Amino acid sequence: MEALAARLSRLDSQAGGVIRVVMFYDTLMRRRVDLPALVRASAGLAECVAGIRLSGTGRTMRFSPDGRQLTDPPAATPATAAAFPASSTAPIVLDDEEIGTVWLERPGPPNTLDEVLLDRLAIAAAAVVERYGPARTTMADPALVELVISPGSDEAARARALRLLGFAADLPVRVVAVRSALPLDRIGALICPARPVKAAPLADAGVLLATTVDAARFPAGVHAGLGAADSPDRSWHQARTALRFTTARRPVVSYDALGALALLAQLPRQAAHDNADVTAIARLADNAEELQTLEAYCESGSLRRAADLLHLHHSSVARRIEQIGKTLGIELTEPTGLVRASIALTAWRLLDD
Repeated sequence: MEALAARLSRLDSQAGGVIRVVMFYDTLMRRRVDLPALVRASAGLAECVAGIRLSGTGRTMRFSPDGRQLTDPPAATPATAAAFPASSTAPIVLDDEEIGTVWLERPGPPNTLDEVLLDRLAIAAAAVVERYGPARTTMADPALVELVISPGSDEAARARALRLLGFAADLPVRVVAVRSALPLDRIGALICPARPVKAAPLADAGVLLATTVDAARFPAGVHAGLGAADSPDRSWHQARTALRFTTARRPVVSYDALGALALLAQLPRQAAHDNADVTAIARLADNAEELQTLEAYCESGSLRRAADLLHLHHSSVARRIEQIGKTLGIELTEPTGLVRASIALTAWRLLDD
């Protein structure tokens, strides 16, 4: 190939230059360089500043011809374009989807080989993204995350979004729905320290995508629902359902642990409103002490364990439960009564979600 390039350069300097550019990028790809090395080498070849930006992650890199990394533009805005004028650009395309842009910042007009150089740089960048995935940051583009968990996405689009987020095709992805005042990236780093894990705020809840989830590592104050399905869209639906069942005493709920209780999430709101037991719980909720006692009793299933949770003597809890039972019209010390109260309490909580 080098001999052919030399002969062509004697016949046609532009043809020889094109082949040398192609050979240059072929060599880089054989060496399996990463994105920074690819952009740095391109700047050296072009003898001007070269840059790359990935749309999915917002990651931007610019290098000067001498190999120095330059200040990254904060975003693709008109002000940015003025500050970092591109003499020529090319889209990065992966699986027929535009995932970013490469450019040169040549002070004068574009050189005759700039178009070829950018074309090869864009092709090489797409190959690097497909091989290595994006930067291992926790926060992700919400549009990509939504594409992964949306029931309307086709499987090809979902697989492509997962790859762009950095998830390997052969790894399962767990989906977690989160409500918390803490930053999502901090939560993601805690529950899946080995990564990959991606986070994004969506609508009324945050979403975490992770290959593994350690439920015991959620920090205090976080309410989280864990999906159980293999498909990310079904897992997201399950995670949001499980999130509705979380309480102060049980802040992390896995969907597969709900069992038949998950059916309560499908209960029409009006049907719950009209139920006598749920109505009685709503009246009881005005008394925080009685509601707390009932919650502890329903959760533990025994007076003594409820007393331990409340840090009270069991006789005190027994008196409270007797009074609460009279208020509700339910015999709470009977198994059937305990089941009724537990279901009514859960249905009442779901009404507020």
